[in-house]
Amino acid sequence: MSIEEKLKAVIRDVKDFPKPGILFKDISTIMLDPTLSAEVLDHLVQFYSSHGIEAIAGVESRGFLFGYPMAIRLGIPFILIRKQGKLPYNKISHSYDLEYGSAVIEMHTDAVKQGQRVLIHDDLLATGGSASAAAELIQKCGGKVVGFNFLVNLSFLNGIEKLTKQTNQIYSLVTY
Repeated sequence: MSIEEKLKAVIRDVKDFPKPGILFKDISTIMLDPTLSAEVLDHLVQFYSSHGIEAIAGVESRGFLFGYPMAIRLGIPFILIRKQGKLPYNKISHSYDLEYGSAVIEMHTDAVKQGQRVLIHDDLLATGGSASAAAELIQKCGGKVVGFNFLVNLSFLNGIEKLTKQTNQIYSLVTY
């Protein structure tokens, strides 16, 4: 069974969350299976080990779940992209639209080095708003976005179209 098949077998659909008409893909069920979680991490580390990335930026909060362990295993820094008001030091922010609202994310101004090759990781690609906003933050601080990684891609929302302005290196483990 492929990693995509294994993940599709455990990802739970939740109707009408966070509002009516949304079918939420709940990845919390992956965390209930430590063997599958380890397999996902092993797969991502193997996939990215030869891509020359120099840091991973994770988007709050589910982007931290696999992004940080992946960075540790690859021996590179992990950059926190957080919701507005959560970071204590000097920061920059970027506002963006979600598929069901709007949000602001922030990053510490010293988190990215000039020219650093950064992979942006999150749990799910929907419209591409949060990943695109994270890319804006990375670039504002002098970093280079060399790829995007998601556990799940909701391809019917066409989020990839927004991200290909940054890079064509977009990889998801599961596509719906």
